[in-house]
Amino acid sequence: MSALAGAAVAHDFDLGVWLVDRLARVEAALERFLGIDAPDGLGEAMRYAVQGGGKRLRPLLVLAACEAVGGQPGAALRAACAVELIHAYSLVHDDMPCMDNDVLRRGKPTVHVQFGEAQALLAGDALQALAFELLTPDDGVDCATQARLCRLLARAAGSQGMAGGQAIDLAHVGKPMNEAALRRMHALKTGALLQASVEMGAACGACDDAALQALARYGAAIGLAFQVVDDVLDVTQDSATLGKTAGKDAAQDKPTYVSLLGLEGARAHADALLAQAHAHLAASGLADTRALAALADMVVRRTH
Repeated sequence: MSALAGAAVAHDFDLGVWLVDRLARVEAALERFLGIDAPDGLGEAMRYAVQGGGKRLRPLLVLAACEAVGGQPGAALRAACAVELIHAYSLVHDDMPCMDNDVLRRGKPTVHVQFGEAQALLAGDALQALAFELLTPDDGVDCATQARLCRLLARAAGSQGMAGGQAIDLAHVGKPMNEAALRRMHALKTGALLQASVEMGAACGACDDAALQALARYGAAIGLAFQVVDDVLDVTQDSATLGKTAGKDAAQDKPTYVSLLGLEGARAHADALLAQAHAHLAASGLADTRALAALADMVVRRTH
């Protein structure tokens, strides 16, 4: 299925209306959960890291996947917030001097610039812990679902996911990397958490194994497409548009899809991944995947 065909399938779906409602739910829940009782300025640093910016793509994928399988909205909202907290913690740590040493994130100073390195480290640690606390409430979500959600998130965030991908990234600064190695790195560093967002949403409901596998493949495709588009935007947009430092990858001599495939080759690869994502949704057999289809289009067509 082509990207245009996928867009046509969702022509009667108003993504704007859907986004306004779902984003409002996510923001209200994050406000309710976030660092209320944290002492000595830690809560302020946690809130700074999470609020006031960000696409909220991962929470939106959780909610959209839950809706596609007719799942539990309450469980999905907690999962949506949890995955966003993991994403936020990863950015806090990624920006620190020992990692990427960046000073701009979401159009404002990074957490370690604003609060100091020690507080930034603690804020990231606390956000990670809070994510799993949200997935294990005393009531409202059955224990089996809690366990599935924790396992999916832990695997996506750990050595076989985001942290492992970051280790590969740091080890290859200034070193050549072929397309297969680059794909593996980004499948872990960026793609794992995006794929897990879809799988966590699906885990809040019930569907057959074929549908689950199709959703996982959809998540993997858009997870990689997200990074390919990020690489394109890093060389085509300025820092003000991106809300983070443009040209950072080239300045640090990191391998990217643009450095490997060229600008047009990277764009074509993103389009191909989008077509794959739509095809996987079509193969899922689920009755209504319009929100997931529209989010895939949004990932690839975005300008920041």
